Parts: sequence; structure tokens; C-alpha cells
Amino acid sequence: MSFQIRPIREGEFDEAVAVVEAAFGEVVTPEDVQNERRVAELDRSFAAFADGRMIAGAAAYSFRLGVPGGEVATAGVTSVGVLPTHRRRGLNTALMRRMLDDARERSEPLAALFASEGGIYGRFGFGLGSFSCGMDLETERSAFVRGYTPSGRVLLHSKEEAFPRILEVYEGVRRTRPGMPVLDERWLEYRLHDHHPEREPAPFFAVHETDGAADGYAIYRIKHEWPGSMPRSEVAVSELMATTPQAYADTWRFVLDLDLIHRATAWSRPVDEPLVHLLAEPRRLRLTVKDGMWARLVDVRAALTARSYAGDGRIVVELRDRFCPWNEGRLSLQAAPYEAACGPTDDDADLACDVNVLGAVYLGGTTFRQLWRAGQVQELRPGALARADSLFAWDPAPWCPFVF
Repeated sequence: MSFQIRPIREGEFDEAVAVVEAAFGEVVTPEDVQNERRVAELDRSFAAFADGRMIAGAAAYSFRLGVPGGEVATAGVTSVGVLPTHRRRGLNTALMRRMLDDARERSEPLAALFASEGGIYGRFGFGLGSFSCGMDLETERSAFVRGYTPSGRVLLHSKEEAFPRILEVYEGVRRTRPGMPVLDERWLEYRLHDHHPEREPAPFFAVHETDGAADGYAIYRIKHEWPGSMPRSEVAVSELMATTPQAYADTWRFVLDLDLIHRATAWSRPVDEPLVHLLAEPRRLRLTVKDGMWARLVDVRAALTARSYAGDGRIVVELRDRFCPWNEGRLSLQAAPYEAACGPTDDDADLACDVNVLGAVYLGGTTFRQLWRAGQVQELRPGALARADSLFAWDPAPWCPFVF
């Protein structure tokens, strides 16, 4: 089958959204299309055509993504879908080829995405860059450990009042935790859109203040349940962040102490969630871990020099990259806490791996030794794994709080 891939035109946007949603078994509404327009970039929205029909699509957002010690230009790959009538014909591979070539032309060292299925994107060089946690807690078993004392205050705000304060707190957290994109009010609006408003309750916006300054927030929804006229409602936490441990504990305490609530749930929390250590009964969180954001080094040298490292040292990697062969070869990384240099070398390699491994370790959420245990890394010189992990280690763990 022959097909053409090109950026969509303005008059094709509605169709492009509908095609991708159909690939996921969804039917779009005019409200869905309008919401997608908030953040879409037409020159980064590609579609495949055959016989005059649009049959597949893929897009990217232009992000500044937080990495250890800084941020880097990133292609946020999204909306990748092929109509069920044309699957298994190479369209997904061709779209990813176009997306990564486009990111390279834009001098974006990194690409990132959330995968509908984990087995899809490894063949394109993506590695599992972060994890995400879910929780389901009965509020009557949510007591904190001894020593917690509340402070500050929490106020409910309208969306218009809350957005500037939320963004202020978000930015404070983002500067310390890898994996979080730079956001603005446009993106907050996009993320709050309800695809099924008839089934989703409206969100509440709670902001924690200390001495009048915002330092924490929670966005949550109440799902009402009153079996036998008894309150057993659920608070679903869409997002909760704070810039200090005190504000973090206070904001969670506010959410967990809401009246008439039996359960508190959240589905996108960091893997190093501090609430585990705040609860007197951490098992009650019913914490689950799943894959989060996948990362792909489009330009390995630029990406490795864009982040900071935990110490001084040098590592030589024999790198394989079948999908983006411009990265292949033997690379020397000379790392330091605030600067790094990376380039080709003829020196003997310390490690050998596929580019997927670098995507997995890049944000600091996975270690080379973990991937060595999984058979994904070869240690060619004794001690190389420990040396590499001492350089790439980072705290806190990477986390992207939303799916794009």
C-alpha cells in the first residue's frame, strides 16, 4: 500500500482528531476538538493519506522538559493512531520516522511520550524514563505518623483565582523534579477538559498558604455515593503538589479530612510518593506502580550534555541505535555536577547498550545496574556499572503528573 505523510492543514484539523480518536475506539465531540485546538501545533501534526483518505495521524508538542539540573527542548509525542482498517501496514513506523526526523531538524535533543501499550515504542528507541503510582485509601485509616502538626491554611478558589497560584506552585516543584514540562494556563485548561462531562463531576481547587504565599495545591473531584442514605463518597485527586514538606502534609490532610468521604484515590503520583512515609498504615494506600513517561534521546550528545550529574567521572559507552543511526558509535561522557562533555572516542568502552537504556536512565529514575540485571546492558570493564550509576543518580525521582 502506498501512502503519503505530511503536516495537516487548518481545514483538516477536525478530521485528524476524529481519525486518531477512532483508532482508540472513541468518537469525538465538538468540545473535544476545540480543546485539542488549545495546544495543537499544525506544523507538528502529521497525517497519513491513501487514496485521498486520511488513515492515520501523529503529533508533537513543543515542550521544555525538566531534566536533572535543568531543562531541555523536547518533542512531546502524542495522538499516534492508525485506523483499524489500515493497521499492520507500516504506518506507525513511518509516522515515528517522520516525528523523530522532525525533532532532530528542530534541534530537540529529547522526545517523550506516554504509551497506550508498553510494547510499541521500544523498537523506536524509547526507554521507560519514569514510573507512575496509583492509590486507593480508605480515609478512616489515613492517620499520619506521630509528630505531624498542621500549619498554614487551605482555601478553595474559583478556577480563575486558582490558576495563577497553581502555576506558581507547579513551577516551584518542577524546578526540583525531573520529568515535568513547563506549563501555562492554556495547558491547565486543556488538562481539565472532561471527555465525558455527563459522568465527570466538576473539579475543586484548593490552595495551601503559608503567611499568605501559595505553597501547595490540590485539584480534586467528588464522586458521590450514598448507599442506604449513608455517605460513602470518593475524592479523586487529579493533582496535588507542594513546595515544602509541611505544605505537602497539610494539603493531603485537608483532602483526607473532607467530610462525607469514604475513599481517596489518585492515579498519577510519583514513585517516591512521600505519603507512604506520612501514613501510620502505609499498606492502606494500596499503592500500585506502572510505566509512566517514555524517553528517547534524539541527539544523544546534546541530551547528555544538557543535564547535570551527581559527581565527577568519565564513562565510555558503545551505543547501538538502529532507528536513529546518527547516534551510533563509541561515545565518551565526561560528567561533572554542573557541566558535561560528550563526543566520539576510540578508547575502549566501559558499557555497551541500545539507546533505549539511555532513555531509561536519562532522568534518573532507573539505574544501569537494574537494566544490567534485566540483560539490557553489558559491563565491559569491572566497576563501570557502579561508576555510571554514581554519575546518573538523581533525587527526587522523575515524574510527569499528567498524560499528554
